[in-house]
Amino acid sequence: MPRAKLSASFVLSAQCIEGRKKTDYYDTETKGFVLEVRSTGGRSYYLRYPNAAGQQKQKWIGRAEDITFAAARKRAQRLRSEVTLGGDPVAEKAQAKAVPKYAELAAMHLADAQLHQRSYDTLEMYVRRHILPRWGKVRLTDIDGRAVAQWLADKRAEGLAPATVVKIKAIFGRSFELGLRWGIAGCERNPVRGIQMKAVDNARQRYVTAEEAERLIAAADTSRNPQLSAIVSLLLLTGMRVSELLSARWANVDLERRTLFVPMSKTGRSRFVPLAQAAVDEIRQMPRGEFLFPNPRHPAKHLTTIKHGWQTARDAAGLPGLRIHDLRHSAASFMVNSGVDLFAVGKVLGHANVASSARYSHLAQDTLLAAVEAGAAKQQARPA
Repeated sequence: MPRAKLSASFVLSAQCIEGRKKTDYYDTETKGFVLEVRSTGGRSYYLRYPNAAGQQKQKWIGRAEDITFAAARKRAQRLRSEVTLGGDPVAEKAQAKAVPKYAELAAMHLADAQLHQRSYDTLEMYVRRHILPRWGKVRLTDIDGRAVAQWLADKRAEGLAPATVVKIKAIFGRSFELGLRWGIAGCERNPVRGIQMKAVDNARQRYVTAEEAERLIAAADTSRNPQLSAIVSLLLLTGMRVSELLSARWANVDLERRTLFVPMSKTGRSRFVPLAQAAVDEIRQMPRGEFLFPNPRHPAKHLTTIKHGWQTARDAAGLPGLRIHDLRHSAASFMVNSGVDLFAVGKVLGHANVASSARYSHLAQDTLLAAVEAGAAKQQARPA
């Protein structure tokens, strides 16, 4: 084990002992600082030290042709200080390599969601399209909160809707929450937590009038989709979510009791949808099968979208911008404006809590105002 006072000139002149593949020269000034000279002519710097368990470890510093001797010695001294203070540079590097990249955490997140999350396809799309391209190859400990905040701001600048950016942020943060629960290295700190974003009011509400509803149904009657008229009519009559109606099975329809059973709703609960007589009459005219609205191309499956037919009928009715979900709001408005209380409306729509029904409170106020106005008019009409 040759020892020498390592210097820049010594490194240039040092030779591998004849008959060996390499020779290690230990510095007499910095303990554990080693110059390795190979028979091929290559030279490298290392720091060798015993760890807390007494095991001999070696930390590579660099090749002599890549870094100066002064830089190598300075690095060796810094590493030696870490060891003296109880650190273990080799173990720390191994621990850093053990931290997975976000792509691995995302795969675990998606696998977990696939077991119980009903909106899995949407989640998978957000992860694949927005999060993985930027963070998939980055180790979890290298994902910085400031960089995430800037990335989200850039997403917004790209033209994504504010609600979409908020959704991306929530999914990204959820990955780290799950990782912490599962004990995944690198998830101890959630880089998404604490990022401030403006609140998004995504509860746009549009209601159709009775006359607009009539125009819309008339336009749907002329659609190339023969099922569209019944779908629009039932959405207005029941206030169901479009996914609930399109997936409805005949086995869950009870025309005598005037109910339609929804085994699983957006809230995760089953419910019975009451059917007005007009809805019963509409359903009686429909052909029976497995589903109320079978897929024309795959009769064993139900219809999943009416996007094209809906947009055509909506525009033909002179209602541009009307969303299919607005029919649910419209059904609620018809009920509230007829004097039905918000609790009953919430039960019909399958709201999980009263707060969801509160958005229609202004409609109830309109009804109450109309009532007092009618009373006032009656009083003022009394003969003098």
